[in-house]
Amino acid sequence: MISKGDVLAARERIRDRVHETPLLHSTRLGAACGGIRLGFKCESFQRTGSFKARGALNAVMQLDEAERARGVVTVSAGNHAQALAWAASTVGTTCVTVMPEVAPRSKVEATRGYGGVVEQIGGERQRIFDRAQQIAGEGRVMIHPFEDDRVAAGAGTVGLEILEQAPRAATLVVPIGGGGLIAGIAVAMRETRPDLRIIGVEPEGANAMRRSLDAGSPQRVEPRTVADGLAAPMAGAMTYDAVRRYVDDVVVVSDDQIVSALRDILLYAKLVVEPAGAAGLAALVTGKVRADAGSEVVVVLSGGNVDLERLKGLL
Repeated sequence: MISKGDVLAARERIRDRVHETPLLHSTRLGAACGGIRLGFKCESFQRTGSFKARGALNAVMQLDEAERARGVVTVSAGNHAQALAWAASTVGTTCVTVMPEVAPRSKVEATRGYGGVVEQIGGERQRIFDRAQQIAGEGRVMIHPFEDDRVAAGAGTVGLEILEQAPRAATLVVPIGGGGLIAGIAVAMRETRPDLRIIGVEPEGANAMRRSLDAGSPQRVEPRTVADGLAAPMAGAMTYDAVRRYVDDVVVVSDDQIVSALRDILLYAKLVVEPAGAAGLAALVTGKVRADAGSEVVVVLSGGNVDLERLKGLL
């Protein structure tokens, strides 16, 4: 389990190379969610287009000289792939990412644009993780997309910024893929704000964390969702433990609800996000997460890396 100290150390380590992203408010959407004061933590404005840059950079900056010489490997649907390729290039090492065959083309191309080598695998998601582990066994350092203390601690720096930008927030809504983001945020914030409600959101077709909480242990799923950034095939042991200890609830929304929320964010907040980033608003609009009128609610917009042709189709 990571500690708040790990998150604070990560912030000092990466602060000069990542953005402190803005927290923007939407009166129109806040009214639609029951008259709340609604804030969006815009990680879509982060380097490489998602919060993943924080954890990837924190991880590679802790590699020793021998590890940097070996290079890194990971598995990703796209955002962690881009982030790790970018982070690796900043410290002078190389990156190989195993991606699903159905990964958005724009994310594959962006990963290569940051200097990463991409290998795409078809079939079940577990095959992708197995291939990444095989490459790691041949010498590269594995940087897991969520079940890695360094990655989760880096992601947790989002929470430290929210503490400063919205010190009176009553509720925080965070999308969940593998759980690294919400685990890091919850660890970072819980000690300072024990009264803050922290709610996770998953797609119906990739609800490994909700299933894990119901079963009492980490579970696996075969993800099928429009939100590729949340399509993790399992909940990690570390992330599950953090969610079980520090998160108040995890709710589930449908793909149609996610797409509707994505459209609302584009129309009324004038922000472009990917489906994964819209999951939090979907939970509020549908009443899966409720908050008192007048209270401040912060939703993490986790990323904005949506393929333009795919966005056209979704809309």
